[in-house]
Amino acid sequence: MADSEGITKHHALFVTVPFQGHFTPAANFAVKLAARGFIVTFVTTEAFHHQRAASGAVSVDGHEVFADARSMGLDIRSELVSDGLPVSFDRALHRDQFSDAFYHLLPSHVVELMRKLLLAEPPIDVLISDTFNVWPSTLAKKFGLPYVSFWTEPALVFAIYYHVHLLVENGHFGSPTETRKDTITYIPGVPSIEPTDLVSFFHSPEASWRVLRNVGKAFEEAKGADFVLCNTVQEIEAEVIGALQLERPFYAVGPIVPASGECGAATSLWPELDCSQWLHSMPPRSVLYISFGSIARVSKRDMDEIAYGVLGSKFSFIWVIRPGSGSSEASPFPEGFIEACKGRGMVVPWCRQKQVLLHPAVGGFLTHCGWNSILESMWCGVPMLCFPVSADQPTNRKLVVEDLRIGIDVGSIGEVRGAEVSRRIDSLMGEAGGALRKEIEGAQKAVKSAVTPTGSSSKNLEQFTADLLKHLSDKKRER
Repeated sequence: MADSEGITKHHALFVTVPFQGHFTPAANFAVKLAARGFIVTFVTTEAFHHQRAASGAVSVDGHEVFADARSMGLDIRSELVSDGLPVSFDRALHRDQFSDAFYHLLPSHVVELMRKLLLAEPPIDVLISDTFNVWPSTLAKKFGLPYVSFWTEPALVFAIYYHVHLLVENGHFGSPTETRKDTITYIPGVPSIEPTDLVSFFHSPEASWRVLRNVGKAFEEAKGADFVLCNTVQEIEAEVIGALQLERPFYAVGPIVPASGECGAATSLWPELDCSQWLHSMPPRSVLYISFGSIARVSKRDMDEIAYGVLGSKFSFIWVIRPGSGSSEASPFPEGFIEACKGRGMVVPWCRQKQVLLHPAVGGFLTHCGWNSILESMWCGVPMLCFPVSADQPTNRKLVVEDLRIGIDVGSIGEVRGAEVSRRIDSLMGEAGGALRKEIEGAQKAVKSAVTPTGSSSKNLEQFTADLLKHLSDKKRER
């Protein structure tokens, strides 16, 4: 369909998945795509929208997400679909039921929306979907649309999932008897990785068969993608990206953040507190920022040990504790913690993370190693203390600690000890952390340079746009 000036307007349907770590880069990329002349219909689930509205992060109609983009004339439309469960259903409490519904009931609602939008003006002619969805390649082929797979984690994690068959063939996963524990050296683009550094779902297959079944289906779909976009930086993961580019058109376009002069999307799950006034009163590099993200659940035992470690260190802190992030007990902290940290610590339910990390008072970040948090820490030049909990986080930890050398471990799940946490906080935040700070400066330069007009991610985004437009033009000629 052409506009009044005879220029073809392309219409992308963009379906994300209902988690903060996926929603944020997807919404910001939707803005970037719209800024390049695309109409974008952005889709998330009714339940995820309800969660954000109930917390006060957005209004019931949700228009704040792309309000700035629309005010600048960008054509971004929002749609909600059911995941097959009532909005009131507790998805956090019943994760297996939610997983089954998301993977096997939601697709029919997406099909219904696609049929409607194929009759829109102009009709959709591109499907962009989070890689974790299990249906996009199948539906794209059904409706004759190109499929763009949108990957929100590191290229390293993509490569592991993409080559899961090699793990099975070599006995590192899926054996009915005993799996190998030796170093893995056969994944293309990954010189070596320990089994303990694989995505957590591979560690206990008997408990994670449902997730792995669904992820396996998602990556079969990804192998049918026309293009893959990845929220990473070419210079950070050059070897694995090069190997993946031999498999598929693979573009590193991260970190997906608003560029200078570019509007972003309002993506927070909860209202964000402004901690700047308190930070202004603190000396440079004297504050440790602590957050375990939007969905990670830390056991009471581990929370207690980390809390004792924080109290035993020499430094002040801001600790983000969202509702439900710890154990099921009323307080996630050990008895007396709040009283003991008065005057040197600040506990908040949610905050403007990037604003906090950019503040000169902040000298370190104790993180669960979610990829968005790692990218923000690199962007802000803040070295990390790593406590991975689940999913891609153990693999992300490997990137941070072993490959990039911009962070250190504080301990493992069930084994972390307060005294060691204190020692490592003091090491990272003190003079001994100078080597880490030097390495993080290099990482910061790489991620910031990538999104400059001549940077690798900007060039990759322009190349993707050109390749997609050519693909659409070729398809039109074939009709």
